[in-house]
Amino acid sequence: MDILKDIFYTNKKISKTAVSSTLKNWPIIFTGLFYSLASLILMMILPFFWILSGLVSIIFMSALLSNYLYLINCIIKRNKFDLQDFKDGFIIYLRKVWGILFISYVASLIINTFLMPGFRRGFQPGALGIMINFLVLVLLNALPEVIYQKHYNPWESITYAVEFAKDNWIEWFIPNIVLIGVLYMLTGNLLTGMFSYIMPLRLILSPIGIIMFLIGQAWFSFMMIYRGYLFELLSTSNRRKRLFMREF
Repeated sequence: MDILKDIFYTNKKISKTAVSSTLKNWPIIFTGLFYSLASLILMMILPFFWILSGLVSIIFMSALLSNYLYLINCIIKRNKFDLQDFKDGFIIYLRKVWGILFISYVASLIINTFLMPGFRRGFQPGALGIMINFLVLVLLNALPEVIYQKHYNPWESITYAVEFAKDNWIEWFIPNIVLIGVLYMLTGNLLTGMFSYIMPLRLILSPIGIIMFLIGQAWFSFMMIYRGYLFELLSTSNRRKRLFMREF
C-alpha cells in the first residue's frame, strides 16, 4: 500500500513541475530539429574524413548528447537555459559521454567476438540480440540522468545506473513505461536510444511529417524533463523518507 501511495503522490507532484518547466522552456522542443539537420550535414561530409570518419562520427554524436543533456540539466537545476548554455553544452559532458560510448564499443566487440558464437547454439541470433538490447535498455535506462546529475567517471556512471535501476525499479519504470507508451502512440517508434527521436530523412520535405515530428518532440522533451525530476528525487531519497516528509 505504501508503495502505491509513494508512486501516486511522487508522480502527481513531478507531473505538475514537468509540465510547467516544459511550457516555460518550450524552445527545447526544437533542439531535435537542429540535431537532425546537423546529423544530415555530418553524413554528407563524413566520407571526406576517410579512415578518421568513425572517430569523427563518435565525437560528433558525443557532442550532441552532451549538449542536449546539459540543456536538460539547466532546466532541472534552474528551470531555464539560454543561448550561452546551448553553446557551452557541446563540451560539458563530452569526455564522459565519449568514455561511455568507448566502453559500450569494447563491450559490443567482446560480446560479438567471444560470447555470441557460443550462445548462438542455443538461441536464434535475432532473439539473442533482442534479449541483450532489452537487458541493456533496462539496466542502463537511467544512464542519461546519471551523466548530468552525478559527478562520476564513465565506468562509475554505468555501475550507478545499474544500481539505481535495481533499487528503484518499481518507482522508476512504471512512469517511464507510461511515458514511452504515449511516445510510441504519437510517433510509432519505440525509444531505444537517446537519439531515436531524430527526424527520418524522408520526413524532412513533408509538412505533415515535420508537424508529427514536432509533436513527438514536444512529448519527448516533456518525458526527458519528467525523468530528470523523477531521477533527482529518487536518487536523493528513499520511500520511507518521502512518505515521512509528506506528513509535514
